[in-house]
Amino acid sequence: MQGRIHSIESFGTLDGPGLRYVVFFAGCPMRCLYCHNPDTWTGEGTLYTAEDLLAPMERGRPFYRSGGLTATGGEPTVQLPFLTELFTLAKARGFHTCLDTSGILYRDGEEYDRLLSVTDLVMLDIKHTDESGHRTLTGFSGEAPLKFLHRLGEANIPVRLRHVVVPGITYDKDELLALRRIAAGVKNLESVELLPYHTLGRAKYEKLGIPYPLANTPPLTREELAKAEAIINGKSEDL
Repeated sequence: MQGRIHSIESFGTLDGPGLRYVVFFAGCPMRCLYCHNPDTWTGEGTLYTAEDLLAPMERGRPFYRSGGLTATGGEPTVQLPFLTELFTLAKARGFHTCLDTSGILYRDGEEYDRLLSVTDLVMLDIKHTDESGHRTLTGFSGEAPLKFLHRLGEANIPVRLRHVVVPGITYDKDELLALRRIAAGVKNLESVELLPYHTLGRAKYEKLGIPYPLANTPPLTREELAKAEAIINGKSEDL
């Protein structure tokens, strides 16, 4: 089996615990307004086998003792059978496995059960807590990610919730309070990570000839991020 891979980062420090070997899968069904990786949307990429991908990890095994393998994208579950094969092989070789996903393609059944059986950590990107807001932001319903979150609880797989805070969209008191309520009900929660919106992806849109959807939206400031974190941490009820 082969998978289409957009790119690889050998020494990632932001995508899971420790030093990570980060594999960016090609393909994503969503078109999030703030996406900073539009170059991963299509299914185009370099073909790799699971063995191909893990060979550099084997050579650098001492570096990954406190880290491991992270699958991100794009959306890794677009290529679910290959993702499962990659994680199965990684686990067999003693590597920690982390899935960075939106959960948008989740469905009950054996395919996802097989994936979760070889997954050590999930970083679940909650795009928007409100159904209407989720559709406006991504073009998709937000139902599947919440079902996936519930399934992770049943499987007792550690989860980190991620949430991009965007001025005028998710930098909102009610949105952040709703996220806090969701997090409070997750028994297998490791953390909630608020990611400040930035405009670093704008150049990619220009290169691809795609209009940048949030051209008039400023980056989130440090002060705004601190206020949002105070709500998530239960230290404030307002921005």
